[in-house]
Amino acid sequence: MAAATATAPSQDGASETAAPTVHNSSLYVGDIDREVSEAQLFELFSQIGPVASIRVCRDTVTRRSLGYAYVNYNSTLDPQAAERALDTLNYAPLHGKPMRIMWSHRDPASRRSGVGNIFIK
Repeated sequence: MAAATATAPSQDGASETAAPTVHNSSLYVGDIDREVSEAQLFELFSQIGPVASIRVCRDTVTRRSLGYAYVNYNSTLDPQAAERALDTLNYAPLHGKPMRIMWSHRDPASRRSGVGNIFIK
């Protein structure tokens, strides 16, 4: 699939092609069982599209999983893969526990803004 591009008229009236639209391809995967590995997440998420990387976050001392991970898709190869994964796998069970998936926000300003999702169990 090709990346979407936007066109804008130039000052002389001709259309110019703008840079390709960049799609967010990073997902936060929370509430995962502490025994879930990167390989298991890769096997599951690669069924949706081309996975660029996966990181299960771990305690720095014990190396035990903290129960969440980040999955990054290759948006150049498939710009819609992350969105399909979010739609398809959100609350899907893995090791008998439903995963909670949302967009990963890397910009510190947006994380500190106070705007976010609230989940009540």
